[in-house]
Amino acid sequence: MLELADLHAHYGRAHILQGVTLTAREGEVLALLGRNGAGKSTTMKAIMGLVRPSGGAVRFRGEEVKGREPFEIARRGIGYVPEERRIFAELTVMENLEVGRMPAWEGQAAWTAERIFALFPSLGAMRARPGGRMSGGEQQMLTIGRTLMGNPRLILLDEPSEGLAPVIIERMAEAILALKREGLTVLLSEQNLHFARLVSDRACVLEKGAIRWEGAMAELDDETRAQYLSV
Repeated sequence: MLELADLHAHYGRAHILQGVTLTAREGEVLALLGRNGAGKSTTMKAIMGLVRPSGGAVRFRGEEVKGREPFEIARRGIGYVPEERRIFAELTVMENLEVGRMPAWEGQAAWTAERIFALFPSLGAMRARPGGRMSGGEQQMLTIGRTLMGNPRLILLDEPSEGLAPVIIERMAEAILALKREGLTVLLSEQNLHFARLVSDRACVLEKGAIRWEGAMAELDDETRAQYLSV
């Protein structure tokens, strides 16, 4: 579904991504783990074209998308849920969802508002509520719902559990597992190892802009965790 090959990215003279190589398979949840500043968010922004890669390849369903504009990449079937959420505070829940609407792919069941409300029932009870009057957890659900309305084949989730209460984190985990059952591929950037373990099939561990470990989530050992993930 997604392949990054020797991906490099810079912020000015700072060399942030230093040869990231990974593959996300169709229908799996792949966790991108690492401490703050490891390059997780930059990797996602480079995939979406929000940061221009300075080298390497980004292939989606076999097509090179590096160098394309973000809207072109989104139209090919990649959805992006940024860490900052970026909902429209003045628009209602329904209006926020409608902003994200795009046609479904052939053979794909289209995401509708009712399907979003089945995934996140609490949103269904606040259809007319402005986004700016929602809690952080509700805004996170709305951001994911708005992205799903674009009918992506791959969704990038950047730190979806950050700042959320434990009960909301559990609901978020249930929703991601439901998306996996729908056949969606998920690339998940996370620092919360417990959350990542609940939902992920495999993991890639980033440190200083490079992959230091890759394997099944169940095989992530204490030594690797202590070396690259502990604070």
